[in-house]
Amino acid sequence: MPQVIEWTNAGPDDVVWRYPVEQIITGAQLVVHEFETAVFLRDGKAYDVFPPGRHTLTTLNLPLISKAYGIFFGGKNPFTAIVIYVSTKQFAGKWGAKAQTTELAPLMVHGTAWFRIKDPNLFVNEVVGGQGAYNTGQVDDFIRGFINERVIDVMSKYDLTTAFTQLDKASTDVKVNINDALNRLGTDLVDFKFEGIDTSDQFRDRLFWIKQRAATSDVLRMETAKDIGASLGASQGGGAGLGAGMVLIPQVMGAQMQQPMMQPQPQVAFVACPKCGNQVQQGARFCPNCGNTMTPPQAATTPCPNCGKPVTVGAKFCPECGQKI
Repeated sequence: MPQVIEWTNAGPDDVVWRYPVEQIITGAQLVVHEFETAVFLRDGKAYDVFPPGRHTLTTLNLPLISKAYGIFFGGKNPFTAIVIYVSTKQFAGKWGAKAQTTELAPLMVHGTAWFRIKDPNLFVNEVVGGQGAYNTGQVDDFIRGFINERVIDVMSKYDLTTAFTQLDKASTDVKVNINDALNRLGTDLVDFKFEGIDTSDQFRDRLFWIKQRAATSDVLRMETAKDIGASLGASQGGGAGLGAGMVLIPQVMGAQMQQPMMQPQPQVAFVACPKCGNQVQQGARFCPNCGNTMTPPQAATTPCPNCGKPVTVGAKFCPECGQKI
Protein backbone atom coordinates (compact mmCIF):
# COMPACT_ATOMS: atom_id res chain seq x y z
CA MET A 1 0.00 0.00 0.00
CA PRO A 2 1.44 3.38 -0.95
CA GLN A 3 1.66 6.06 1.70
CA VAL A 4 -1.44 8.30 1.67
CA ILE A 5 -1.14 11.83 2.98
CA GLU A 6 -4.57 13.38 3.60
CA TRP A 7 -6.32 15.83 5.95
CA THR A 8 -9.24 13.82 7.30
CA ASN A 9 -11.98 14.98 9.67
CA ALA A 10 -11.23 18.67 9.11
CA GLY A 11 -13.51 20.81 11.28
CA PRO A 12 -15.34 23.95 10.07
CA ASP A 13 -13.06 26.21 12.16
CA ASP A 14 -9.75 24.47 11.40
CA VAL A 15 -7.31 26.80 9.66
CA VAL A 16 -4.18 24.61 9.44
CA TRP A 17 -3.25 20.98 10.06
CA ARG A 18 0.15 19.31 10.27
CA TYR A 19 0.56 15.81 8.87
CA PRO A 20 2.03 13.86 11.82
CA VAL A 21 4.60 11.83 9.81
CA GLU A 22 7.72 13.60 8.53
CA GLN A 23 9.18 10.65 6.57
CA ILE A 24 7.78 10.90 3.05
CA ILE A 25 8.18 7.90 0.70
CA THR A 26 8.67 8.06 -3.06
CA GLY A 27 5.36 7.58 -4.86
CA ALA A 28 3.25 8.62 -1.84
CA GLN A 29 -0.28 9.79 -2.65
CA LEU A 30 -1.01 13.37 -1.55
CA VAL A 31 -4.74 14.06 -1.37
CA VAL A 32 -5.81 17.72 -1.23
CA HIS A 33 -9.53 18.46 -0.88
CA GLU A 34 -11.44 21.48 -2.19
CA PHE A 35 -10.69 24.74 -0.29
CA GLU A 36 -7.37 23.24 0.84
CA THR A 37 -3.74 23.70 -0.11
CA ALA A 38 -0.81 21.48 0.91
CA VAL A 39 2.60 23.06 1.49
CA PHE A 40 5.87 21.20 2.01
CA LEU A 41 7.89 22.77 4.82
CA ARG A 42 11.44 22.02 5.90
CA ASP A 43 13.66 23.86 8.40
CA GLY A 44 10.99 26.54 8.82
CA LYS A 45 10.78 27.37 5.12
CA ALA A 46 7.97 26.58 2.67
CA TYR A 47 8.83 24.97 -0.65
CA ASP A 48 6.45 23.13 -2.98
CA VAL A 49 2.71 23.95 -2.94
CA PHE A 50 -0.08 21.61 -4.10
CA PRO A 51 -3.61 22.70 -5.08
CA PRO A 52 -6.75 20.51 -4.66
CA GLY A 53 -6.46 17.08 -6.32
CA ARG A 54 -4.59 13.74 -5.96
CA HIS A 55 -0.84 13.97 -6.48
CA THR A 56 1.80 11.21 -6.75
CA LEU A 57 4.96 12.60 -5.17
CA THR A 58 8.04 12.45 -7.39
CA THR A 59 10.98 14.71 -8.14
CA LEU A 60 8.88 16.17 -10.98
CA ASN A 61 6.27 17.74 -8.71
CA LEU A 62 8.68 18.47 -5.83
CA PRO A 63 11.26 20.50 -7.73
CA LEU A 64 11.97 23.13 -5.06
CA ILE A 65 12.60 20.88 -2.09
CA SER A 66 14.45 18.34 -4.29
CA LYS A 67 16.80 21.00 -5.57
CA ALA A 68 17.33 22.63 -2.17
CA TYR A 69 18.22 19.37 -0.40
CA GLY A 70 19.56 17.28 -3.27
CA ILE A 71 16.76 14.72 -2.94
CA PHE A 72 16.76 12.08 -5.68
CA PHE A 73 14.27 9.34 -5.13
CA GLY A 74 15.18 5.73 -5.72
CA GLY A 75 13.06 2.75 -4.71
CA LYS A 76 11.10 3.64 -1.55
CA ASN A 77 13.77 5.55 0.28
CA PRO A 78 12.00 8.27 2.37
CA PHE A 79 12.96 11.91 2.70
CA THR A 80 12.19 14.27 5.56
CA ALA A 81 9.67 17.10 5.25
CA ILE A 82 6.63 18.52 7.05
CA VAL A 83 3.35 18.68 5.16
CA ILE A 84 1.14 21.60 6.22
CA TYR A 85 -2.48 21.70 5.09
CA VAL A 86 -4.00 25.19 4.87
CA SER A 87 -7.74 25.86 4.57
CA THR A 88 -8.61 28.64 2.12
CA LYS A 89 -12.16 29.13 3.44
CA GLN A 90 -13.34 32.31 5.14
CA PHE A 91 -13.05 32.38 8.93
CA ALA A 92 -14.47 34.64 11.64
CA GLY A 93 -12.62 35.40 14.83
CA LYS A 94 -13.33 37.49 17.92
CA TRP A 95 -10.85 40.13 19.03
CA GLY A 96 -10.58 42.47 22.01
CA ALA A 97 -8.04 45.08 23.08
CA LYS A 98 -7.32 47.72 25.71
CA ALA A 99 -5.99 51.02 24.38
CA GLN A 100 -5.51 54.64 25.46
CA THR A 101 -6.66 57.84 23.74
CA THR A 102 -4.54 60.94 23.21
CA GLU A 103 -5.62 62.24 26.66
CA LEU A 104 -4.70 58.83 28.18
CA ALA A 105 -8.32 57.80 28.66
CA PRO A 106 -8.61 53.99 28.83
CA LEU A 107 -10.51 52.32 25.99
CA MET A 108 -11.90 48.79 26.03
CA VAL A 109 -12.90 47.70 22.52
CA HIS A 110 -13.93 44.38 21.01
CA GLY A 111 -15.43 43.01 17.81
CA THR A 112 -15.22 40.43 15.04
CA ALA A 113 -12.81 40.03 12.11
CA TRP A 114 -13.33 37.88 9.00
CA PHE A 115 -10.28 36.68 7.10
CA ARG A 116 -9.08 34.11 4.58
CA ILE A 117 -5.66 32.84 3.56
CA LYS A 118 -5.03 33.91 -0.04
CA ASP A 119 -1.33 32.96 -0.38
CA PRO A 120 -0.71 29.66 1.47
CA ASN A 121 3.00 29.62 0.59
CA LEU A 122 3.58 33.09 2.08
CA PHE A 123 1.34 32.29 5.06
CA VAL A 124 3.23 29.08 5.90
CA ASN A 125 6.55 30.92 5.56
CA GLU A 126 5.56 33.89 7.74
CA VAL A 127 3.18 32.34 10.29
CA VAL A 128 3.56 28.57 10.44
CA GLY A 129 7.30 28.37 9.92
CA GLY A 130 8.17 31.91 11.03
CA GLN A 131 6.03 31.96 14.21
CA GLY A 132 5.87 28.23 14.95
CA ALA A 133 2.06 28.19 14.65
CA TYR A 134 1.47 24.59 13.54
CA ASN A 135 -2.16 24.22 14.62
CA THR A 136 -5.40 26.20 14.47
CA GLY A 137 -5.24 27.36 18.10
CA GLN A 138 -1.76 28.81 17.63
CA VAL A 139 -2.77 30.49 14.37
CA ASP A 140 -5.89 32.00 15.99
CA ASP A 141 -3.84 33.33 18.90
CA PHE A 142 -1.29 34.86 16.54
CA ILE A 143 -3.87 36.56 14.29
CA ARG A 144 -5.90 37.82 17.28
CA GLY A 145 -2.78 39.31 18.85
CA PHE A 146 -1.76 40.73 15.48
CA ILE A 147 -5.14 42.47 15.12
CA ASN A 148 -5.12 43.73 18.71
CA GLU A 149 -1.74 45.40 18.22
CA ARG A 150 -3.04 47.30 15.19
CA VAL A 151 -6.24 48.33 16.99
CA ILE A 152 -4.22 49.72 19.90
CA ASP A 153 -1.90 51.58 17.54
CA VAL A 154 -4.75 53.27 15.60
CA MET A 155 -7.00 54.07 18.58
CA SER A 156 -4.13 55.72 20.45
CA LYS A 157 -4.24 58.49 17.81
CA TYR A 158 -7.85 59.46 18.66
CA ASP A 159 -9.18 61.62 21.46
CA LEU A 160 -11.99 60.28 23.65
CA THR A 161 -14.84 62.20 22.00
CA THR A 162 -13.78 61.22 18.47
CA ALA A 163 -13.39 57.58 19.43
CA PHE A 164 -17.00 57.44 20.66
CA THR A 165 -18.72 59.76 18.16
CA GLN A 166 -16.85 58.69 15.00
CA LEU A 167 -16.56 54.96 15.57
CA ASP A 168 -17.31 54.18 11.91
CA LYS A 169 -14.31 56.25 10.83
CA ALA A 170 -12.14 54.59 13.47
CA SER A 171 -13.32 51.17 12.28
CA THR A 172 -12.40 52.01 8.68
CA ASP A 173 -8.96 53.30 9.69
CA VAL A 174 -8.28 50.16 11.73
CA LYS A 175 -9.50 47.89 8.92
CA VAL A 176 -7.17 49.52 6.38
CA ASN A 177 -4.23 49.29 8.77
CA ILE A 178 -4.90 45.62 9.60
CA ASN A 179 -5.53 44.60 5.99
CA ASP A 180 -2.24 46.12 4.81
CA ALA A 181 -0.39 44.27 7.58
CA LEU A 182 -2.17 40.94 7.01
CA ASN A 183 -1.49 41.09 3.27
CA ARG A 184 2.20 40.83 4.11
CA LEU A 185 1.37 37.52 5.81
CA GLY A 186 -0.52 36.11 2.82
CA THR A 187 -3.87 36.76 4.50
CA ASP A 188 -6.81 38.89 3.33
CA LEU A 189 -9.05 40.75 5.82
CA VAL A 190 -12.55 40.24 4.41
CA ASP A 191 -14.37 42.40 6.97
CA PHE A 192 -13.82 44.00 10.35
CA LYS A 193 -16.15 45.69 12.80
CA PHE A 194 -16.35 47.08 16.31
CA GLU A 195 -19.05 45.52 18.47
CA GLY A 196 -18.40 47.42 21.71
CA ILE A 197 -16.42 50.34 23.12
CA ASP A 198 -16.20 51.58 26.69
CA THR A 199 -14.02 53.62 29.03
CA SER A 200 -13.64 54.09 32.79
CA ASP A 201 -16.37 55.65 34.98
CA GLN A 202 -14.35 58.87 35.36
CA PHE A 203 -13.90 59.42 31.63
CA ARG A 204 -17.45 58.26 30.86
CA ASP A 205 -18.75 61.11 33.06
CA ARG A 206 -16.39 63.54 31.37
CA LEU A 207 -17.62 62.39 27.96
CA PHE A 208 -21.23 62.98 29.07
CA TRP A 209 -20.54 66.60 30.00
CA ILE A 210 -18.53 67.25 26.84
CA LYS A 211 -21.38 65.85 24.69
CA GLN A 212 -23.73 68.28 26.48
CA ARG A 213 -21.45 71.03 25.09
CA ALA A 214 -20.20 72.09 28.49
CA ALA A 215 -16.96 74.06 28.48
CA THR A 216 -13.82 72.12 29.35
CA SER A 217 -13.31 74.37 32.39
CA ASP A 218 -16.82 73.50 33.60
CA VAL A 219 -16.10 69.79 33.20
CA LEU A 220 -12.96 70.17 35.29
CA ARG A 221 -14.89 72.11 37.93
CA MET A 222 -17.50 69.40 38.09
CA GLU A 223 -14.80 66.75 38.57
CA THR A 224 -13.18 68.91 41.26
CA ALA A 225 -16.49 69.20 43.08
CA LYS A 226 -16.99 65.44 42.89
CA ASP A 227 -13.48 64.83 44.23
CA ILE A 228 -14.16 67.21 47.13
CA GLY A 229 -17.37 65.38 47.94
CA ALA A 230 -15.63 62.02 47.77
CA SER A 231 -12.83 63.22 50.06
CA LEU A 232 -15.29 64.56 52.59
CA GLY A 233 -17.25 61.34 52.38
CA ALA A 234 -14.14 59.33 53.21
CA SER A 235 -13.25 61.52 56.18
CA GLN A 236 -16.71 62.21 57.62
CA GLY A 237 -18.78 59.24 56.59
CA GLY A 238 -20.92 58.66 53.51
CA GLY A 239 -23.94 60.82 54.42
CA ALA A 240 -21.94 63.80 55.67
CA GLY A 241 -19.66 63.72 52.67
CA LEU A 242 -22.56 63.59 50.21
CA GLY A 243 -24.30 66.55 51.86
CA ALA A 244 -21.13 68.62 51.95
CA GLY A 245 -20.38 67.74 48.36
CA MET A 246 -23.82 68.89 47.25
CA VAL A 247 -23.30 72.20 49.06
CA LEU A 248 -19.85 72.70 47.57
CA ILE A 249 -20.83 72.00 43.97
CA PRO A 250 -22.62 75.38 43.50
CA GLN A 251 -19.70 77.16 45.16
CA VAL A 252 -17.12 75.50 42.92
CA MET A 253 -19.18 75.66 39.76
CA GLY A 254 -21.13 78.86 40.32
CA ALA A 255 -18.70 81.58 39.36
CA GLN A 256 -18.18 80.38 35.78
CA MET A 257 -21.41 78.56 34.97
CA GLN A 258 -23.87 81.15 36.37
CA GLN A 259 -22.42 84.10 34.51
CA PRO A 260 -24.28 83.48 31.23
CA MET A 261 -27.60 83.24 33.16
CA MET A 262 -27.36 86.70 34.89
CA GLN A 263 -27.56 89.74 32.61
CA PRO A 264 -26.38 93.06 34.20
CA GLN A 265 -29.16 95.69 34.58
CA PRO A 266 -28.46 99.24 33.30
CA GLN A 267 -28.15 101.98 35.97
CA VAL A 268 -30.99 104.59 36.08
CA ALA A 269 -29.99 108.26 36.63
CA PHE A 270 -32.11 110.63 38.77
CA VAL A 271 -32.15 114.43 39.15
CA ALA A 272 -33.73 116.59 41.87
CA CYS A 273 -36.91 118.56 41.10
CA PRO A 274 -35.99 122.29 41.30
CA LYS A 275 -39.31 123.05 43.06
CA CYS A 276 -39.89 120.25 45.63
CA GLY A 277 -36.52 118.44 45.64
CA ASN A 278 -38.05 115.03 44.84
CA GLN A 279 -35.79 112.59 42.89
CA VAL A 280 -37.09 112.41 39.31
CA GLN A 281 -35.83 109.99 36.62
CA GLN A 282 -33.59 111.83 34.21
CA GLY A 283 -35.40 112.69 30.99
CA ALA A 284 -38.86 113.09 32.61
CA ARG A 285 -40.68 116.28 31.52
CA PHE A 286 -42.66 116.76 34.76
CA CYS A 287 -42.07 115.97 38.44
CA PRO A 288 -44.44 113.16 39.54
CA ASN A 289 -44.61 114.71 43.04
CA CYS A 290 -45.50 118.34 42.37
CA GLY A 291 -46.07 118.53 38.62
CA ASN A 292 -43.33 121.08 38.09
CA THR A 293 -41.85 121.27 34.57
CA MET A 294 -38.49 119.54 34.55
CA THR A 295 -37.37 120.88 31.13
CA PRO A 296 -35.09 123.86 31.76
CA PRO A 297 -36.20 127.11 30.05
CA GLN A 298 -34.44 127.98 26.81
CA ALA A 299 -31.80 130.66 27.27
CA ALA A 300 -32.30 133.93 25.36
CA THR A 301 -30.11 134.37 22.27
CA THR A 302 -29.08 137.16 19.91
CA PRO A 303 -27.65 136.83 16.37
CA CYS A 304 -23.90 137.17 15.86
CA PRO A 305 -23.15 140.41 14.01
CA ASN A 306 -20.51 138.59 11.92
CA CYS A 307 -21.97 135.14 10.98
CA GLY A 308 -25.58 135.47 12.09
CA LYS A 309 -25.58 132.34 14.26
CA PRO A 310 -27.51 132.52 17.56
CA VAL A 311 -25.37 133.48 20.54
CA THR A 312 -26.52 133.26 24.18
CA VAL A 313 -27.22 136.66 25.68
CA GLY A 314 -24.31 137.64 27.87
CA ALA A 315 -21.69 135.65 25.90
CA LYS A 316 -18.54 137.59 25.06
CA PHE A 317 -17.61 135.71 21.88
CA CYS A 318 -19.53 133.84 19.16
CA PRO A 319 -19.00 130.06 19.55
CA GLU A 320 -19.26 129.62 15.78
CA CYS A 321 -16.88 132.25 14.30
CA GLY A 322 -15.15 133.70 17.40
CA GLN A 323 -16.39 137.28 16.76
CA LYS A 324 -16.32 139.46 19.86
CA ILE A 325 -19.80 140.43 20.90
